Amino acid sequence: MTIIDSSAPSPAGRTLTERGRRIGDETFIMLLVGGVAIGLFLIASVLVPNFFQLLNMLNLVTNNWAVISLGVGVTFLLVSGNFDLSVGGIVALSGVLAVWFAQSAEGANPLSTGLGFPYWLAVLGALFGALAIGALNALFVVRFSIPSIIVTLGTMMLARGIAQVITQGSQRNTNLPENFGVLGNMTMFGTWVKLPVFLMAVLLVVAIFVERKTVFGRLTFWIGSNPVAANLSGIDNARHITYLYLFSSAVAGVVGILLASEFKSGFSNRGTLMEFDALVIALLGGVAIAGGFGSVVGMFFGAIVLAVVTSAATGLVLSPDWQYILKAIAVFLAIMTQTWALARRNR
Repeated sequence: MTIIDSSAPSPAGRTLTERGRRIGDETFIMLLVGGVAIGLFLIASVLVPNFFQLLNMLNLVTNNWAVISLGVGVTFLLVSGNFDLSVGGIVALSGVLAVWFAQSAEGANPLSTGLGFPYWLAVLGALFGALAIGALNALFVVRFSIPSIIVTLGTMMLARGIAQVITQGSQRNTNLPENFGVLGNMTMFGTWVKLPVFLMAVLLVVAIFVERKTVFGRLTFWIGSNPVAANLSGIDNARHITYLYLFSSAVAGVVGILLASEFKSGFSNRGTLMEFDALVIALLGGVAIAGGFGSVVGMFFGAIVLAVVTSAATGLVLSPDWQYILKAIAVFLAIMTQTWALARRNR
């Protein structure tokens, strides 16, 4: 049994009082990002016609359910001091696998011919493929101590490459069973809310609970703050990080399957740059790139900031090129503002 002396320094080498201040800083950043999101929305409402509408407010969340869902897994890994840039590739791979497994075995051409699995088995097979990429991430990061940013860049390209081989650089969208499009387009409780949006909301609630109320969440912060101290305290860093990579890949796999179901196709380029959007919203939400600091709620507010910027740019009829520039400016300003605000607060 591991016994932690309450008089010992915290994971970051701070006293208990200073550790309480760290938690206060997280709340401060979360409120700051939330305030920025509200401020940007009000500014956009003045500049963009018909922007200030209830439906538009809801669309800022519902249209970004995939990136927000990916952001949960990415946030936990960032807090632990690790990256996961493979999620976009996993989205493409799992969607393509789900389609390929479910397609009829008697197609007119290679792209319409699959393995003919029942839909439920096709979904399980696609999830297994996603988890295999997550396990590969964990193997190289944990066992061979290769930097996670290098490993996950490699597995991102590996996953997308496999998807491109299966689709021959195109997409698979024929010879699918009738029930293939059910999951991605199902509405909940007689409302307009689709199943993917509902699952995103459930994932957020569970993630916030795990982060704030469970030992698993506290260990994630401990490992990110000081992995050496965490290991010396009896924490199995390798196993914990492995669980985080499997969780992140599972979320990405589900996102890929739901997107494939929604559009009834497996597209090898689906999810392109989603890994960077997931990283951006985490950073916008105040997650420290070095680990040990951040929150899922902050990530969610970061997603709203990015959604407002993107939606406002579209409303102003700016080209996609300018939208990328606006995203970059938003990231730089957010990080600079957070750094300045924390420095002022901790004087």
